[in-house]
This record gives sequence, structure tokens and C-alpha cells, in this order.
Amino acid sequence: MSKPTPVIQMQEISKSFGGVRALDNVHMEAYAGEVHALLGENGAGKSTLIKTMTGVHQSDSGEIYLHGELVRFSGPREAQQQGIGAIYQEPSLFPDLDIAENIMAGRQPTRGGRVDWGAMYREARDLLQQLGVRLDPRTKARNLSVAQQQTVEIARALSLNAQILIMDEPTSSLTLTEVEELFRIIRQLREAGTAVIFISHRLEELFAVADRVTILRDGQYVGTREMADVKTEDLIQMMVGRQVDDLFPKQEAPVGKTLLEVTDLTAKGKFENVSFKLRAGEILGLAGLIGAGRTDVARALFGILPVDSGSIQVDGQPVAIRSPQQAMSLGLAFVPEDRQHHGLVLPMSLAANITLPILPRFATAGWLREGEAKKVAETAAQRLEVKSAGIAQKAKELSGGNQQKVVLAKWLETNPRILILDEPTRGIDVGTKAAVHQLMSDLANQGVAILMISSELPEILGMSDRVLVMREGRITGEFSRAEATQEKLMASATATSTGSVQAVAGKKQDERAHKNDHG
Repeated sequence: MSKPTPVIQMQEISKSFGGVRALDNVHMEAYAGEVHALLGENGAGKSTLIKTMTGVHQSDSGEIYLHGELVRFSGPREAQQQGIGAIYQEPSLFPDLDIAENIMAGRQPTRGGRVDWGAMYREARDLLQQLGVRLDPRTKARNLSVAQQQTVEIARALSLNAQILIMDEPTSSLTLTEVEELFRIIRQLREAGTAVIFISHRLEELFAVADRVTILRDGQYVGTREMADVKTEDLIQMMVGRQVDDLFPKQEAPVGKTLLEVTDLTAKGKFENVSFKLRAGEILGLAGLIGAGRTDVARALFGILPVDSGSIQVDGQPVAIRSPQQAMSLGLAFVPEDRQHHGLVLPMSLAANITLPILPRFATAGWLREGEAKKVAETAAQRLEVKSAGIAQKAKELSGGNQQKVVLAKWLETNPRILILDEPTRGIDVGTKAAVHQLMSDLANQGVAILMISSELPEILGMSDRVLVMREGRITGEFSRAEATQEKLMASATATSTGSVQAVAGKKQDERAHKNDHG
């Protein structure tokens, strides 16, 4: 029996930018009714390959085939017309248009030279029902959750008769329940014959939803494997070119005196009666579902979010932190969840970003000692092994993992005693995760007190000395490192029993094993 023709085939694709080779003879193919994962470290070439596939970039060499026919896209619109859709990490809807208007933007049905609103809402409703979701097509996009916005983008792709749907880190801002709902929709698309290309740094998700995986490293093709035939350590070695022996290099650090004590802290509508202590040399994990109030607590501690009641003590002294400047003067630093919008000034250079919180250190009579500032920035970037063309390079030009290292470098230059990390490894590759975790252990050994917020339970369990769990703005559980398990954390994080992605992955692997056993 002959093998079916791939719905899309990329052959020997190469692409350079200013002398930097982003892709070097890369190939990949996907079949109808397949979920094909694309995996690699930050900077491996995944985004460039996708942008070549969707017509954003034209390759320097190589060929693209759709259903066996050679094609070359002059731009994204042409790729869309050929049935290629893409959903990115950050939804790109028009916030002041409703769902139907977003789905049909630029292609509204008309009658008598006017928009046929009835037909447009009927078509939008049919598409949403096709995906098995209940949304009113008249709802404004700004009132939707991230997961609902992604569903609208999937509906828009279906309205364009997309036969290939690319999903780039679609789960990074979703709750566990929303991830499971997205996976349901992906499986439905697969059953309908759509080829789904799925990108995620969360390896457990690949086992939950993907059929095959293609791995890139340093812009080159490493290999394609059946997900049923690989283990996590196989994927890591293919990605980074070496064994990552310890993804969570937690070291026992001497725990000292209490540096931060929070008592009954309340910000109405955000969180209520939050109390905990954080000691020198300790990594305190803060777990919970997205929306539980964890980030709001961090923002309140750093003086960004006003509080209504409760108290904060730093080093045994009561303080009222009303601004980030006050927080910094007390020895606090805050690495925010959203590095692109809150952690970096993207058009500015690495040097400018790294020295931004400590500029007064280089000022004399209103003049900046620029040379000295650049030396400090260069040393900081080298210490964290930031991969760049130099400290003059703009932050927006770096990969996600290197952007995260710049944010860390920036705040470490303030010499903090209390470091708040909100999702410190979100959207970064395995190798960089291991490096960030090692940095956290090193800082704890130096006596820094770390509050780590993370939605990834393996990270919470692997790096925390103690774990607090929040649900609906309240702390609902506290566990020592020895006591903490995924089951206990999930039970505290949700009032209902919710299956984990790992459980879904296990179920899928069982199904594959059954399928293999029976031919």
C-alpha cells in the first residue's frame, strides 16, 4: 500500500538574516489528520520555519509542496488562501469587534451591497457549534478569556477552510481545564482531517496530544519520531545535543532568619487574608490555577497593586510598600510573568534594559557614565550566558529564553535580598529552564529569599523548600518539600477533581499501546 501524500512538505529550507543562518536545509512534512509537534530550544529555528510556511518570510533556498504541488507564497494572505492558518501565543483579535466580526473580518457576507449581518452571525454560530463551544457570536472580543479568544481564532481558520493549522505555544496562558478543552478541539480537528502543527515547550503536552514530533537544533533538522516511540529524555537529548541530567538542580541551602512576613494581606476583589513567612536561603513555591490571585500578591508586595488591609514586615520591621521604588530600596526585586510587556523595553538595547533599574549608580551631576554602565551590562549578560550579537542588540530581536535571561540579569544587578519570580520559565526551552533553576539554587545558597510562582507542578515540586497553594484569592494549603505531591497540590488548587495533563498523556499512551498490540 502506497504512503499518502503529505498535506505539506518543506524540503531543504534555508533562511538567513544579516549573515546569521536561521534555517539550514531543514525539512518537515505533515499529513492530513495528524497532530505533528515541532520542538526545539529557543532560537532553534521553529518560528522562522513557521513564518516561511505561512508566507511571512520567503526562504533563500528549498521548496514547499502542498498536496504534492510546488508552491511559493508571496505573503501571508496567499498562504491563507491555500489553506494554511496560524494561531500564536498572543491572540490577535480586534478587541472592540464581536466574535462574528472577528471571524469574518474582511470577508463579511453581503446582500445588496451591504453587510448581511444575519448571515454573518449564522455562519459564526455554526462554526462555534462545529467546535463544540457555547459562545454568543455577538460578544465583544475584549470580554473573552485567552482560551475563548483562541477558540475564535480556530473558528476563523475553519472559515477559511484551513487544511493546515499551526498552533504556536497555545497553552502558555491557559488554565488546566482550558488546556484540556483545547486538546479536545485539537482531537476533533484531527478527526476531521486537519493537519495540526503544534509547538510547545511543555513536553508532557506533546505526549498528550501529538502523533509525531520533528526536532530542530541550531537551525538544523535533527529528526522526526513517532511520539509512541520516544521518552522525555530522548526528546531533551535531541533538542539540546546532550543529556540534561538534572532539570531541577535543587540544592540544600542553609535557611536563615525571616526576611519577609506577610499577615492577613487583602486587596479587595483580588485576594484576601494572605499570610506567610519567607526566610533567607529559602525557595517558597506559590502554586494554584491561573486566576487564583498569585500574581496579584506578587504585584502588591512590589508596590504595584494597592492593598486594603494587612501588614508586611521586611527583616522584622513593618513597612508600607506603595511603589516599586520603595520595594527596591527594601531589597525586593520582581521578575514579572509577562516579560515582553512588563519585563523589558523591547525597542531598547540589552545594555539599556539591564541597567534601567540601577541608572542612578552611573549618574554624575545629571550625566550618565555610559561606558561604565555598558561594562556592567556586558558582565551581567555574560554571567547569565545571554546569546546575542552584543549588548547593543535590541531586546525585541532575542529569543524568548534569552529575553528572560535579560530580565533576570536586570533585577539581579539590584542585588536583591528578596526575589519574586512569576512564571520564571514560561515559554522557554528545557536547556534554559535548567540554567534558570541552577541560578535559583545558587542565589538561595547565597542567602537570597525566593518566592517562585509557577503553573508547572513539576517545577514547583522540583525547586521549592515549601509550597503554598492559592485558590480564589485565598491560601488553601501549605506543604513541606517532603509532603508535597501533584495530587495534594491539585486538591488544594481546585474545589473539584480535575484531571491533569499528565493523566491525559498517560491515557493517550495506553491507547497507542493498545492500537500497536492489535495491529
